[in-house]
Amino acid sequence: MKKRRLNREGVVREPEKLDEACQEETIALQGSRGRGKEAFEAIVNRYMKKAYFIALGLVGNREDALELSQEAFFRAYCNISRLKKGGKFFPWFYQILRNLCFSHLRKRRARRTYSLEGVEGDKLATGSGDFYDAKAVAERNEVKEQVWKAIGRLGDKHREVIILRHFQELSYEQIAENLFCSKGTVMSRLYHARKKLKEVLDTEKGGRQE
Repeated sequence: MKKRRLNREGVVREPEKLDEACQEETIALQGSRGRGKEAFEAIVNRYMKKAYFIALGLVGNREDALELSQEAFFRAYCNISRLKKGGKFFPWFYQILRNLCFSHLRKRRARRTYSLEGVEGDKLATGSGDFYDAKAVAERNEVKEQVWKAIGRLGDKHREVIILRHFQELSYEQIAENLFCSKGTVMSRLYHARKKLKEVLDTEKGGRQE
């Protein structure tokens, strides 16, 4: 018996709708391989918001996130021929986006700062089923700034997996697909990321109480 796929609201996703979405992306990608700007726009429109919010979570600055996500799409367009035929666009594109964000962070690392501009004001979606729900803490006004500063102090890979899981609501399987690693690696990395984030927050809390 075929397993029925559900969306986030628990509603059954109709197979024909899934097929239609896949067909649209396939057609757009085929057009893009021929350097069709109009065809690539369909891909950009589908993923631009998601790309922006991921970049925002990684670099912590609205202006930088917009610039980096736009640059990622430009590079994807220029290199679309490198995407294997039949391959999914977003996992391939995500590697471009994350590399740009990490490169940007390395250049900024000497200043040891993590800008909060734009992060607090923008709505970042998240799920609530995880043991350590970063957004639930961040929503408390009195600790919002401390949480984002703590996220900024995490290593790139730990910050990345927190953003993808808690703020983009990606499943372990989706994260593994985007990072080209196993589900076990994702679960392990997320466990250590949550632990580290909690340690940073506890340390800062203890410092404020002294």
